[in-house]
Amino acid sequence: MTNYTDIAVTQTDYVTTVEIQRPPANFFDHSLIGQIADAFDAADEDPNCRAIVLASQGKHFCAGANFGSGKDDDSGSGDFTEEGFRNTTGILYREAARLFANRTPIVGAIQGAAIGGGLGLSLVPDFRVAAPEARFGANFVKLGIHQGFGISVTLPRLIGEQQASLMLLTGRRVSGEEALAMGLVDVLVDQADLRSEAQKLAAEIAENAPLAVASVRATLRQGLAESVAAATEHELSEQQWLRATEDAQEGIRAVAERRAGRFNAR
Repeated sequence: MTNYTDIAVTQTDYVTTVEIQRPPANFFDHSLIGQIADAFDAADEDPNCRAIVLASQGKHFCAGANFGSGKDDDSGSGDFTEEGFRNTTGILYREAARLFANRTPIVGAIQGAAIGGGLGLSLVPDFRVAAPEARFGANFVKLGIHQGFGISVTLPRLIGEQQASLMLLTGRRVSGEEALAMGLVDVLVDQADLRSEAQKLAAEIAENAPLAVASVRATLRQGLAESVAAATEHELSEQQWLRATEDAQEGIRAVAERRAGRFNAR
């Protein structure tokens, strides 16, 4: 665990908690995603771990990817520099695909913003416990780019093609209550009870026969990791050409400035 610089890993009974520690916005890069994947791998090999809680320190679960210096807000732009994007996105997506290959059930504790790539990270867990104040958003079209992090597969798989299309093509933000209604969230609780409720759900899973739980989960998620890996290859290709357009440059500025984009389809 001494190799973890941006996460903390703790264990209570049979539940391991992996906490992201880049508050307040918890922007991620390939290093952070790699650390989470390493922690998941370690949990898979730990006979005393039967469930995982993925949580974040601070105001937001994850406000997006940091492809530059990062900004401590929830715009989801993450200081999206071209150099940072081209140098890190491919590595990041390879690490992201690892998250879906783990064998241990995961419960996500979602507070504040889960925007852009942060939405993608929130879709890694099997279940999501959220507060009403949580905000989920696939704001990629507002940035002028294509969705990433395997969202092309994971979002429609969870909430259906129609609801996923609505989120992806409008770029709108969804509240905790709306997320519960569409199946994006499984449990909605007061902010003060968020972590304890996530731990409670994880403990409920962990009290069952571990070999049976692992077998059932493997059946339910069969092919998911492979589908995410394939999807990220396509997503990256689409992001690369769109990132070079004038609309993407305008979209990134507009999101950072919290205004509507003025797009010209070029």
